Amino acid sequence: MDERHINLEDKLVGDISGTFYVESYQRGYRWSEDEITRLLDDIYDNGQKGQKNYCLQPVVVRRRGENIYELIDGQQRLTTLYLIYKYMGSIVEAFGKNDFTLDYKTREQSRIFLENIDFSRRGENIDFYFIANAYDTIKKWFGDKNESVIRAINLYKYLAENVKIIWYEVGEDEDAAALFRRLNIGKIPLTSAELVKAMFLSKINIDNDNFRHERQLEISLQWDNIERELHNNSLWYFLTNNNKNYQTRIDLVLDLFSKKPVDSRDDYYTFFKINELSDKRKRDSDKPFEKILADIWLEIQHTFLILKDWYEEPELYHKIGYLIASGSKTLQKIYETSRGKTKTEFKKLLDKYIKSSIEFDKSYSELTYGNNDKNITSLLLLFNVLSVLAREQRFDFEQFKNNNW
Repeated sequence: MDERHINLEDKLVGDISGTFYVESYQRGYRWSEDEITRLLDDIYDNGQKGQKNYCLQPVVVRRRGENIYELIDGQQRLTTLYLIYKYMGSIVEAFGKNDFTLDYKTREQSRIFLENIDFSRRGENIDFYFIANAYDTIKKWFGDKNESVIRAINLYKYLAENVKIIWYEVGEDEDAAALFRRLNIGKIPLTSAELVKAMFLSKINIDNDNFRHERQLEISLQWDNIERELHNNSLWYFLTNNNKNYQTRIDLVLDLFSKKPVDSRDDYYTFFKINELSDKRKRDSDKPFEKILADIWLEIQHTFLILKDWYEEPELYHKIGYLIASGSKTLQKIYETSRGKTKTEFKKLLDKYIKSSIEFDKSYSELTYGNNDKNITSLLLLFNVLSVLAREQRFDFEQFKNNNW
């Protein structure tokens, strides 16, 4: 996929408009009761908790005319949203209005059924069956008459003001069928890191095409270099205990930069945060947007260089590596601690963290190997790490974390 020819932004659900055309390479609507209910619960619960934003996964499209798009990925989500608006309109007429429709190349009757659901025809084909069942599920979720009005008012407002999708519009020369296979048949989703990279590349607005291409190439090479360096397992296992949390390794750097909470389940948290940061700086600054993006990218690179500096400095490597490996402090906490401090101040705080990681009121003479006590495990790990440091060698956190220690 060529990020140079895409339009990437976030959109409020209430701002989605146009005709979305579903090509023959896609199957029809297939969401089950569980998937629909989970979406409604997640959106509604976030709204009731006062969450400022709720982010849906990307909708990938290719422009085919004025406000007409080929829908490459997102058919299930958009169809469900269409049906939710349709049902809310049956409760409060004004709530049924949305500015988008869905059309199908090989299933003209499905479009008609979607717009005018006739339950007596539910059994005619599999598309009708799933659409009718989805509408029933939505009706069931809204509840009885009094409850449904309250839920419709709350949900409509939250969808209009707080629920966003990632709008990913590819170039007209993109092979839509191949991209669909990648995102759906292969089950390889667009990652937050891919979207951040695409944002930097697609929003470089330079009149000189050659210079623009050179700047895009430069960012791509720098991006790939960070990813490649993080594939040095010695560096990687110094920084993290859990390889499974990251779809690409540069995600770790992006998460640090965006201050993503450790317990966040939002796959696209980092993308939205960096996008919000660029928009905020655009509003608050007279700088060209190109310069704003360049500054953010330099800050991300600087974040990585800080981590690399820690890795290369023996004392920092062993002390930070111990704190992460023992579970005493997260990388995010250590990184935040380092901000605005001299190296001497930072090392003193690391020593304080290390001391607090061991409970000295315990009688370690009474502890034995194999009792799974976290304190003796941390103490033994610290002893090993500091012993290796004293011998001017490097402790192997990769071997330790892969149970080969």
